[in-house]
Amino acid sequence: MLKNSGLSGPCALTYADINRNVQQGRPGNYVAGDLNEHGGITVERAGRSDHDVHGRLQDYIGVYRYFKFGYAQSAREAFEKECRLYHDFDPPDNAIHPDRPNGTNWMCPCCVIFD
Repeated sequence: MLKNSGLSGPCALTYADINRNVQQGRPGNYVAGDLNEHGGITVERAGRSDHDVHGRLQDYIGVYRYFKFGYAQSAREAFEKECRLYHDFDPPDNAIHPDRPNGTNWMCPCCVIFD
């Protein structure tokens, strides 16, 4: 069974598609990779921005071909969603577990890595 990221897309990972689809200055999450045979994304990287997912996606132009994204209401929500994406998809380009923002003691909702 295919896993569902709960994110919008896929969109081509280009300046034009990021500008057309993603609002600036909002925290959020993304996955990036290539299209699979079902028209979804083969998740190669999962990530977040605590402040501007639009800007963060631009860092991956030329690295990946497609992305999906979603907004978060807060940095904490973005962190928790990134953890879920990491555990659900095990992206090969995420070498380590997502880190929590400096100055927080937030826990991963899926494991006990920070205990």
